[in-house]
Parts: sequence; structure tokens; C-alpha cells
Amino acid sequence: METTPDLQPRVDSLLAKRKGTIDHLLGVEFQILKKDCVQARMPVTKKSQQPFGLLHGGVSVVLAESLASVGGWLNVKDESTAVVGIEINANHIRAVRDGTITGRATPLHVGLKTQVWQIEIRDDENKLVCASRCTLAVVPGKSK
Repeated sequence: METTPDLQPRVDSLLAKRKGTIDHLLGVEFQILKKDCVQARMPVTKKSQQPFGLLHGGVSVVLAESLASVGGWLNVKDESTAVVGIEINANHIRAVRDGTITGRATPLHVGLKTQVWQIEIRDDENKLVCASRCTLAVVPGKSK
């Protein structure tokens, strides 16, 4: 996994908290964890498909919000500050039946009270599957 040395303690803390969470259950594997880019891969399996055998759009949104939230959390001052999603949108561009999808989130705005993240999810052929934008609120309180 690619990160920066200054973020390693926070990355270790994050990875320790993932067990049993939705992204962990769906098989999300983080590849890049940096303040300006969060990237992860996820297999498309029966668990992530809707009844007609396609990747469920809600799963794309779960991946998008997970990436934005992790990126947001990496950008707050310390672990006594949390981020919470307050808005997300998603345009589902292409259907996926199997293989893996890769999501990449980059910040459009990192402020003291809000953050806005752009997320692209692509298939194994690097074709755009979903384009999403997520707005986060920066709030006091220990993130769990």
C-alpha cells in the first residue's frame, strides 16, 4: 500500500478499525492512502451484485463514500476530529458483471468545516463505471 511516512500511524489505526465494516465485508483493498488521493480495488462478486447479475449501484456509492471519508479523515488535524458524509451523488455510466473495480478519490475542496471529494470508479479495462461527488462535514469528536 502506498502512503506517506507522516500518515503511517493513522493508516495503521484505520486498518485496525476496518474489521467487520461494510468496505471490509465487500473485499475493498486500499492501494493508495494519501491526503490528495485515496484508491482502492474491490471484487465484483455475488455479494456486490443486484439480482440481475450486475454490480449494484448502491455498492458503487458505498465504495465512493468510503474512499471520500477515508481521504477526509486523513486530512483532519488529528483523530479527535471526524468527518461525516452529508451529501453524495453518483452517475452510473457502465454496467459491470464481474472482475474488479477500482475507485480513486481526489479532493476538490479541503476546508475547516467541509470537504468535497471527486470519485471515479473504473473497471478492469479502465472504463468509467461511476462518477461520484461526496461532501463531508468536519465535526468534533473522536472517530471510532
